Amino acid sequence: MSDPAPALRVAIATSIHEPSDAEFVIEAERIGVSSVFIAEAWGTDALTPLAYLAARTTTIGLATGIIQIGARTPAMLAMSAMTMQGLSGGRFVLGLGTSGPQVMEGWHGVRFRSPVTATRDTIEIVRQVARGERLSHHGKVYELPLPDSSGRAIRSMLAPVEIPIYVAALGPRNLELTGELANGWIGNAFMPEHADAFLSHLRAGAALSGRSLTEIDLVIPVSVEFTDDVDEAARRHAGGYAFTIGAMGSKHQNFYNAAFERQGFGDDVNAVQDLWLAGRREEAAQRVPTEIGVRTNLLGPAAMVKERLRRYRAAGITTLQAKIAGKTSLQLDTIAQLVELVREVNDEKISTDAERTS
Repeated sequence: MSDPAPALRVAIATSIHEPSDAEFVIEAERIGVSSVFIAEAWGTDALTPLAYLAARTTTIGLATGIIQIGARTPAMLAMSAMTMQGLSGGRFVLGLGTSGPQVMEGWHGVRFRSPVTATRDTIEIVRQVARGERLSHHGKVYELPLPDSSGRAIRSMLAPVEIPIYVAALGPRNLELTGELANGWIGNAFMPEHADAFLSHLRAGAALSGRSLTEIDLVIPVSVEFTDDVDEAARRHAGGYAFTIGAMGSKHQNFYNAAFERQGFGDDVNAVQDLWLAGRREEAAQRVPTEIGVRTNLLGPAAMVKERLRRYRAAGITTLQAKIAGKTSLQLDTIAQLVELVREVNDEKISTDAERTS
């Protein structure tokens, strides 16, 4: 008899700019949210808000979603992660991503080269430091200690600790690396109807390390909006992808567009990108298929959202990272309703598994 697949969990993505913002996370923890993800772009960093939340919460997981690989040395990442793990009582998750050349080269002054190899090196170095080993790494991007230098292999002064590492990945090679090495995957532009466009690569990577996909936490960011006007919400959320498709990458390298193309939307994203790059941004927003807005989010009345949850559950997704707009009171109401619907869907799966094995 095989074990039932893991239950769906609800996480949240939010920003912490001032102390009052933490109250939202505290209430989300009380409602039953499993973890909170804090991102960084070129505003707040990801670690400082999580350190603040570690002191204000007790059970909720605290994840970076994501920290930009290359913005800090791998050893500095390990130091921060180990510190956070101690301060949070073991609730910290290190979410990593390669960002893109616009941010890394324009903001951080770091060349955007060999992102997949840099991800591998970073994961291996963080884990080596966290295990309490002397840091000696001979990778293609990072070599430590530096050759022909006065550097020497140093061991962390902190006690060894486990650091769960999640990777935000879209391209096939990075997905395979994530399946091979990471504890979790953070996947954008994901539609459960086309899950295999991502999961086949994750599964292949997992096989390289002798494990199955069920051993990896599959985290999918979704906007959540309960509404009876599905067409309006879908059109609005679809239009929001125009920036992602048009500006999050160059004409010849946009990982989001490649992911949408693998799911059957190649002609659409090419047209949207051309309009965006031509400065016709309103037209670009209107050109994004409404289907993308519907299938990458949780939109509509409760019954429709519940059916979408079943699709994510059937695809093997384990965590939905909810993004919710509006006033705090509305956000909390939405989270509470989503948590309840997820509980009901999980109960359905448990009941079905019991019937199949009886």
